Amino acid sequence: MKACVLSSETMARRRPSPGTRRTRILTGAAKRAAAFASVLAGAILLASGLASCSSPRSAYLVGTREQKTELAELFAFLDANAADPVERFAAARQISNILLREKEYGRLTALLTGLAAERGSDPYVAWYLFAAAYAYDQAGSAPIAALYYDRIVKNLPDLEVDGKSIHHECLQRLIEAEAAPERRIEYYKDLIARFPERIDMGRILFLLGKEYEHVGDWNLAVKTYAKFLPYFGASIPGHPDAFQYARNVIEFYNSPKDWAYEDLQTLVGNIKAALAAGDPYKLRRYRAKVNFFAMSWHQDETDVNSQVLFDFAEFMSGGRIYAAPELDASSGPREAYLKTWGWSERLSTWYLYFRKVYFPADPEIHGRWEWAGIYFGDKMQ
Repeated sequence: MKACVLSSETMARRRPSPGTRRTRILTGAAKRAAAFASVLAGAILLASGLASCSSPRSAYLVGTREQKTELAELFAFLDANAADPVERFAAARQISNILLREKEYGRLTALLTGLAAERGSDPYVAWYLFAAAYAYDQAGSAPIAALYYDRIVKNLPDLEVDGKSIHHECLQRLIEAEAAPERRIEYYKDLIARFPERIDMGRILFLLGKEYEHVGDWNLAVKTYAKFLPYFGASIPGHPDAFQYARNVIEFYNSPKDWAYEDLQTLVGNIKAALAAGDPYKLRRYRAKVNFFAMSWHQDETDVNSQVLFDFAEFMSGGRIYAAPELDASSGPREAYLKTWGWSERLSTWYLYFRKVYFPADPEIHGRWEWAGIYFGDKMQ
């Protein structure tokens, strides 16, 4: 979880020694010395009343004697400046930092949601609710926190605090917490439209493309991957082959896909006949025209060096090429291997690799078989 947009300065501030401590309110504006001194003096006088059990604020006075006194002074200042949103916000921030540090999440959420409800026109309402959502997150109530984050983005104007956008922070947290791809798509699109300078655009575009895949909108997935391709070199955690993956999806989507067979045995039989006839042109007709690979067993299929323009004629000049009568025993319902040998190559044994096409966008193609690649050498055990 990323840090809350509470001021790093106030989060890091240490309490002064008891003999020299005084309440400090950060407003960001130049203070009129006489007026400030007058207000602060009045607030300190009110603090003694807050410390009593009769005050409704007494429920928020927690921690050591020193902390309770500090909180009482801050609440006195908060109430004395209720009509000034800047002073009110400054006091609320310091109170929030103390309660957050003490892990008083219940008290903190009650305080912040109450402040937000008191004055709907307060320009800092978005911050009060954001800080309340963060407290819910810390308390283990992520679903409640997400409701607040969503409410802030949809119903409240954005607010910059310490150079950070409240809406931007909310969207980031919503993406982390949301499981439904439809909602994640909404949040990704909002990030791209509103905060292009604050995000890793390549990463966001790729992840948005994946979400479109999850909901079955292949047209938008392909368009989004196309926008991602110029961000070559973008780091996508969990997707080291993101660029190759996106390119493969685009190429396959735009191809005729006329090399796919409904029946695996028909495809294998055609390939065996072409091998027996020594016909490289027929072999080329049967192989996949997109994402076809040729590599050794230890390579990765997504390795760019494995995906080549393959000319079978170069490897068929040594005589007849033989194929095993049956598919390899390791073949299964979604992929299969056929052992062949006699190729005029240092590794004369090749395993032809077949797999079912995964392309839900087209039910006519989805689930058909394709000759997807070649593994050089004896099969690894």
